[in-house]
Amino acid sequence: MIKKCISLVKKVIFSFLLLYGLNLCINSLNIVIPINVFTLGTVTFLGVPGLVSLITLFFMTK
Repeated sequence: MIKKCISLVKKVIFSFLLLYGLNLCINSLNIVIPINVFTLGTVTFLGVPGLVSLITLFFMTK
């Protein structure tokens, strides 16, 4: 049980760093993916495909 919790915390931290790094890299293009519970959960559970879907949703709503 503790190993699963530690694994989940590692995934959440990695997802946060991935979103933060992406925001730093694409900030010059005026693209900002907000870091909140929903985006963090999406990237945590779906990984990189979740991140790509968030970027796609950003462009679809603009």
